Amino acid sequence: MELRTALRAYTKKDNRLAYLSLLSNLVIYALSAFTAILAVGQGDWLVAVPAVVVLAFAGVRLYVLQHDLGHLSLFETRAQNRFWGYVVSPFTFAAYPQMTHNHNLHHAYVGDLNERHTTEIYTMTVAEWERAGVWQRLYYRLYRHPAVLIPVGSFWTYFFVYRWPKNAASVGIKAILAHNLAILALFAALHLWQGWSGVFTFAFAIWLGGCIGVALVYLQHNFEGTWWDRRPDLDFERAAIQGGSCLDFGWVFDEMVANITKHDIHHLVAAIPSYRLRAAHREMEKTHALRRISFREALHAFSLRLWDEETENLVPFPKERRMRVREAGAE
Repeated sequence: MELRTALRAYTKKDNRLAYLSLLSNLVIYALSAFTAILAVGQGDWLVAVPAVVVLAFAGVRLYVLQHDLGHLSLFETRAQNRFWGYVVSPFTFAAYPQMTHNHNLHHAYVGDLNERHTTEIYTMTVAEWERAGVWQRLYYRLYRHPAVLIPVGSFWTYFFVYRWPKNAASVGIKAILAHNLAILALFAALHLWQGWSGVFTFAFAIWLGGCIGVALVYLQHNFEGTWWDRRPDLDFERAAIQGGSCLDFGWVFDEMVANITKHDIHHLVAAIPSYRLRAAHREMEKTHALRRISFREALHAFSLRLWDEETENLVPFPKERRMRVREAGAE
């Protein structure tokens, strides 16, 4: 509780920093899209490839800023956050009100094994795996495999699920319809300008950005040392700090994804704007020994598939786990 109180000092919003972060992002998004689409049309792949990568990351960063807008944490007023949340929605492919509602549910139940339907990536427990039938196990194996989870998950989520997301009917059907019409209008404009090459180039960049986003979402709560529990024993602060990751991929990467890498502190105090997360994280390090996840550890995290409630660890599938134990014993 003392830590959360100390971190409240970092929840102050600054419109100058907010506009600098958002408008610069929109400029990079527009310029990289323009460059990528023209370069593909002209067959200039030396320009097209890096431009598509920049556009993908610009899309990821814009999504993170929209997520801030959903928390009403980017700008100083509620009206500003809501206005820009709707404006950027067609470019992130995520409808603002539904994304906000569903993500806030995720925050409300972070680390709660009884409410895993609110999480973006579903995790099965060891006990559930042992009770599961052949087809359920096969489905879950495919679902959790990185070769399926990331590329297929990106395509399925951004081009299908987000067209009618969870709680769409209860949050607002009109908003979803308007959002989808705006995306259709955007693709129509691209087709009028550069034909199908423009449409597919933009769609590919959205898919690539989605792959980056899905990988980041996975790593936010699926890693060695994470923590979940069941109410009433669930400790919110522990679920936030230990159950949320701090990815140590360098400050450049942090900036490219608007500091969503500091996911532990974001879950602890969601009102902290993305442009203050790094400073807030330094404040937390004064009193807490934080575990930073390296790129190598992040790759290892994709081999962890089940939550073991007895040992309170995220573990591989049983067969793979036994093989690793034997290999460790042989050494």
